[in-house]
Amino acid sequence: MLPGPCKKKRKFMRVLLIYPEYPDTFWSFKYALKFIRKKAALPPLGLLTIGAMLPKEWPKKLVDMNVRKLTKNDLAWADCAFISAMVVQTKSARETISRCKEAGLKVIAGGPLFTSEYDTFGEVDHFVLNEAELTLPSFLADLEKGCAKRVYKTRDFCDIRKTPAPMWELIDLKNYASMSIQFSRGCPFNCEFCNVTALFGHRSRTKTADQIIKELDGLYTQGWRGQVFFVDDNFIGNKAYLKAHLLPALIQWQKGKKGIPFNTEASVNLADDAELMEMMVKAGFDTVFIGIETPSEESLAECNKQQNKNRDLLESVKLMQRAGLQVTGGFIIGFDNDTPSIFQRQIDFIQKSGIVTAMVGLLNAPPGTRLYERMRKEGRLTGLITGDNIDGTTNILPKMGIDELREGYRSVMFQLYSPEYYYERAMTFLREYRMPKIKTSMDFQRVLAAFRSSIRLGILGKERFQYWKILLWTLFRRPQLLTLAFTFTIYGHHFRKICELHIL
Repeated sequence: MLPGPCKKKRKFMRVLLIYPEYPDTFWSFKYALKFIRKKAALPPLGLLTIGAMLPKEWPKKLVDMNVRKLTKNDLAWADCAFISAMVVQTKSARETISRCKEAGLKVIAGGPLFTSEYDTFGEVDHFVLNEAELTLPSFLADLEKGCAKRVYKTRDFCDIRKTPAPMWELIDLKNYASMSIQFSRGCPFNCEFCNVTALFGHRSRTKTADQIIKELDGLYTQGWRGQVFFVDDNFIGNKAYLKAHLLPALIQWQKGKKGIPFNTEASVNLADDAELMEMMVKAGFDTVFIGIETPSEESLAECNKQQNKNRDLLESVKLMQRAGLQVTGGFIIGFDNDTPSIFQRQIDFIQKSGIVTAMVGLLNAPPGTRLYERMRKEGRLTGLITGDNIDGTTNILPKMGIDELREGYRSVMFQLYSPEYYYERAMTFLREYRMPKIKTSMDFQRVLAAFRSSIRLGILGKERFQYWKILLWTLFRRPQLLTLAFTFTIYGHHFRKICELHIL
């Protein structure tokens, strides 16, 4: 057990790091992962980093509940549990906390969920909130003195150049489809609905290029040869450092390797910088998530999405695709300026853009955002957000009317992820995409995934006509993109399952 107030500290603590389970969502890729025999899309990067911040002499065990179940033996082994979660993991987090308390463990919680809603978790013993680089040392110091407080939080932002590399040895890399690392925190923009700046500030704080190379070396040494996701909320927040330091270092790092594909998140103004896009592709980036939100100029102005205004968004997407970057996109429906015409406008834009993976959600107001405060003042808040962008829920009263909004949303999702629309969109992308020069090999797992998809989708699936059409077209017209075409078919299966089970 953790020591109570002013009690003598034990020599070491057995720490159980727990990551709660995700529900079925677009980004869980649950139904796609089965094709490549992986258990989770990404590892719990925050907990892996926390592990590196805890005293070295403390024994540590990490349980990612998306990979395996939390057992009684795990709980019996531990002295305390560190739990981190996002809002979408709320249900599993509450159940996990209760199990830990029943087992007699003290619970320490942190991460986005608890930072915004810590006052709703009465069973948690200690909250280490905001950036752990600043709050965890204070907690550990008080813990050593036997006088730990319940809540540790700060308004300051840390220097992430001092953040340690994640403890990759706490997980089995083979369970994951992709690895994740973080280069920067913060975003220079101020979108009304986004809580990134509330959590991490407007200034883009970066690690050094040497830090990133060491983290990649650590993964490579352990045998990782797959995709790496840079989890930055806006990877291009500091373009000068990217061009002068990080991207040249990544380009050099890739030499002599088969090619480790990178993907990340960025703002749409990436399309304005041809040099930056070229360097990113040369460094190994092949995919970027872009928050496009809406084709409506009025709604973009409403949410202060300045970087998206007064531009041809469709052409911006095409520029990135032609540069060698696949664009996955985020879209929002339910702004005050949205009229019923927005449903078809969103469908038309997404189809024309060739954005195969389009995450469309209803507008929500996360705590800490300017939108949350505006909705509170207008008396339009209905509760807290679920964190699931595609469950068709919202915590605000929309001006359009909730019934019309939900019905329109269901119609959008039904069309976008029907086989006809989905495969047509994928074909649009494959026609225009410029294959990067850095190529990755089709490993054995991907060969097996292609075989499984041929049976599950090409023979048994409702989309078998569209399935064989896109594969044969790609084989004869753009054979170098055949692996990507197989990937799209598998992703489409996952997206349709999610829509059928949770939306339609």
